[in-house]
Amino acid sequence: MDLLTKLNEKIDNLLKNYEELQKENENLKLKLENNKELLAQKDTELLECKEQMALKELELEEVISKIEAILGK
Repeated sequence: MDLLTKLNEKIDNLLKNYEELQKENENLKLKLENNKELLAQKDTELLECKEQMALKELELEEVISKIEAILGK
């Protein structure tokens, strides 16, 4: 095998590896975007849960106030 043939093989292998890495990089970018969207959804759900919890705490405070008022009479 002459030097030119070896060089061509190495170049072909480098190009093949480069293309594979490009595909892997693209797949990772897609996974990252999907994870970002999922995180945004989870953040929204968490915010909704916090809001619901705050409302329940207010309701609980009202109930406790009523109970204290009844017991205080």
